[in-house]
Amino acid sequence: MQPTQLELKGLHLPEALSWWPPAWGWWLVAVAAVLVPALLFAWYRRLTRQTAVKTAKKLLAALKQNPDLDNGQKLRELSVLLRRVAISIAPDPSQVAGLTGARWLAFLDQGLPDAPFNLGVGAALADGPYRRSVLGDAQIAQLFTLCEAWLKDCVPAYRRAKRQKKSL
Repeated sequence: MQPTQLELKGLHLPEALSWWPPAWGWWLVAVAAVLVPALLFAWYRRLTRQTAVKTAKKLLAALKQNPDLDNGQKLRELSVLLRRVAISIAPDPSQVAGLTGARWLAFLDQGLPDAPFNLGVGAALADGPYRRSVLGDAQIAQLFTLCEAWLKDCVPAYRRAKRQKKSL
């Protein structure tokens, strides 16, 4: 007896690999490519925002302790510092940059009780550089205390307003 020969079929190649759907690793890479830059950007903005206020507080303390400046120079430097901080935290910086006089003091009074900039020692920020008489040491000390309170209390309020404006 002769062994039977089996009829063999030809080679069958598998189907070509499809590019869709990608493997789960590629999904992770795609999500990371979107999330990592967004998180880095948010972290950078948070870091610089906190740094601006911390820097302003340090500059205020250095200005307060600087014995080389007279009270008139301290007043001018204090006014510049407050304006820089206000522009950086305001919901609309272009409107804050142009404020002068009573409108500037009203902006600083937002969020503070008793309007200490308009009605108190803070009024010196508007007309101090134009006065003939310089503020006394006690008035400068009160003004520094007022500015420290403004940095502490009002900066977070302006930030909240800025975030609310962006969300609208």
